[in-house]
Amino acid sequence: MKKTTALQWLPEDGLTGTLVGRAWVPGPVPGPSVIVLRPDGVYDLSAHFATMSDLLDAADPAAQARAAAGRLVGSIDQLMAGAAAQAAAPQALRLLAPCDLQVIKAAGVTFAASLIERVIEEQARGDAGQAAAVRQQVVELLGGDLGAIRPGSAQAMQLKALLIEQGLWSQYLEVGIGPDAEVFTKAPVLSSVGSGAQVGIHPGSAWNNPEPEIVLAVNSRGDTVGASLGNDVNLRDFEGRSALLLGKAKDNNASCAIGPFIRLFDASYGIDDVRRCTVSLRVQGADGFEMQGSSSMAQISRDPLDLVAQTLGAHHQYPDGIMLFLGTMFAPTQDRGQPGSGFTHQLGDMVQISSPQLGLLVNEVNHCDRVAPWTFGLRDLYANLSARGLLAQAAHT
Repeated sequence: MKKTTALQWLPEDGLTGTLVGRAWVPGPVPGPSVIVLRPDGVYDLSAHFATMSDLLDAADPAAQARAAAGRLVGSIDQLMAGAAAQAAAPQALRLLAPCDLQVIKAAGVTFAASLIERVIEEQARGDAGQAAAVRQQVVELLGGDLGAIRPGSAQAMQLKALLIEQGLWSQYLEVGIGPDAEVFTKAPVLSSVGSGAQVGIHPGSAWNNPEPEIVLAVNSRGDTVGASLGNDVNLRDFEGRSALLLGKAKDNNASCAIGPFIRLFDASYGIDDVRRCTVSLRVQGADGFEMQGSSSMAQISRDPLDLVAQTLGAHHQYPDGIMLFLGTMFAPTQDRGQPGSGFTHQLGDMVQISSPQLGLLVNEVNHCDRVAPWTFGLRDLYANLSARGLLAQAAHT
């Protein structure tokens, strides 16, 4: 991991907002702690909130995080340095994914641009070499104005009938313009990696890409209380061969990155900021390849809070909350190899996902069987909390 400064990881307005996360904190019994960033350093809030789920369930989480005394455990520079060098110093103060007990959910096909690319994957049967020809055919038939269509509207249903008549209807079009959003479980609880860690792609994949997204932090009551950045690492060839391979395309070791922090909603930042933000992507390869792009949340086809309501409510409860990926409009098509082959990752790619009010999420690409294995699960978490005398705070009340 190349050296980055603390300033690069933080939002453009620095510590104006309430930035919370999780870090591995050294000590007599080291372990994961809920942290908050303050001008004089990183504060461990585990004596007040044993898990991030506890903090997000509190009344006014931002106010609670600011008011809690906490324990100073290091500087922001030390935290970032530990994140960048975590493979060499796994017991040092280092950044983790900012979520813990939350289920990791993701909404798909929420932008017109990504909708078209999903149809292309399906029509090409996961073959990147066929994508260019299929893309031209699909765009000619669908046109370029799908972003103006409200999912579930009468106009959307008219388009659906027309596409069925032309033999082009797709399962992706169903969730893209139909009334029901695609919401799936992206990753198991505690499996997400944070900024500075490696992300994993399946060694059997030959067509894959990053998916830069906003990730909402939602508590057990269904209240959206903050936001973060995420990389929904995706295997386009696996998913394109069959939608039933979605789990294998989406859920592999280190295939979900979230961070660097959760920015809690307060006077400086709220859901309207999410609705109008831009998410930027930069990929730099060891081969000299570079790709940049951006995704504007203003072009999302479903409101973020509608996606939350379709995920959590009377029909489905999540007693520890959820982290919800909102989808991306960025599906890279820039050729990296032969003309028409499109983009795919190479080992060693550096992926940077950023947004002005949320900071920088940076990860290096490796194969999912070569990255650090996921070994710290729920039993380990609760054994660790017990050893640190924090289990009472983690009990659900």
